[in-house]
Amino acid sequence: MFTSERELDDRLATPSAALVADAGALDGDLVVLGAGGKMGPSLVRLARRALDAAGRGSARVYAVSRWSDGRAARALAEEGVDVVAHDLSAGDDLDGLPDAANVVFMVGAKFGTSAAPYQAWAVNAALPAAVARRYRDSSVAVFSTGNVYPLVDVVSGGSAEDDRPEPVGEYAMSCLGRERVFEHAAAAYGTRVSILRLNYAVDLRYGVLADLAVTVAAGEPVDVTTGHVNVVWQGYANEVALRSLRHARAPEPFTINLTGPETASVRRTASRLAAAMGTEASFAGSESGTALLSDASACHGLFGYPDVPLDTLISWQADWLSRGLPLSGKPTKFAVRDGRF
Repeated sequence: MFTSERELDDRLATPSAALVADAGALDGDLVVLGAGGKMGPSLVRLARRALDAAGRGSARVYAVSRWSDGRAARALAEEGVDVVAHDLSAGDDLDGLPDAANVVFMVGAKFGTSAAPYQAWAVNAALPAAVARRYRDSSVAVFSTGNVYPLVDVVSGGSAEDDRPEPVGEYAMSCLGRERVFEHAAAAYGTRVSILRLNYAVDLRYGVLADLAVTVAAGEPVDVTTGHVNVVWQGYANEVALRSLRHARAPEPFTINLTGPETASVRRTASRLAAAMGTEASFAGSESGTALLSDASACHGLFGYPDVPLDTLISWQADWLSRGLPLSGKPTKFAVRDGRF
């Protein structure tokens, strides 16, 4: 359990022995593009601590973002991170970005793109083309999404990496565009690429569990039409992203699904959150036979199982909300079925 954001941030930034070993085997510096988003600060902090623990304190970690939140930037700088202010979406000259042998690409546009789909394509597909040219000689870990897959039968075990992508809606299509652009870089430039199809990270300040807990606490019914979902501890997701740099390859990228092992029932999860918060959950709708689900068994076989299981995440989330600790106010919209975000 956590009593403050600082405790949560420290837990998210605690590297495993496996990450420390992989960080020690990396050559050169690290650039994180889009480091000011929901996951970015914790990934940057985790990378800095892993490199330090591996005896590579001289390796630099550059955190690139517009940094609209100056407090986050200052906090990272205090931990030895090189904070770089740069608006990647503005189309500025990327030559001004720092050189690095390793890159994590976290930039993406999702919410609001149904009204302005061109924005999704500009950020999710056009910008990656420029980044791929700028860092053609680097190893690049690219955050993608399980949304590139179609809805599948809830008893299927989820989509696997060799299943054909069938994105629903322009957001998901633009994310597949991002993957294709980096695939082109791997084939044309020899850029070493790893692609991480993530759904859905849990941080306690946001995520599917926070969405459900807030709905339950407000006494509102939980819509169970999308009745099943995958979630994963954000610390594990960040760790896999960093460790995947050692698996980045060309001419065909290393592609892996990144989520937890459970196909979680929304109804059961909401009920468990409610019980932990001393209340009851109510529900609306009935479960569909399909959902956006991914099979991450390849990820677990290579990187191990998430160190924080679903049961623990549910307990942590209920306690977090009961303590009145901060929430991001950024819902996941995991229940959307038509691809319109």
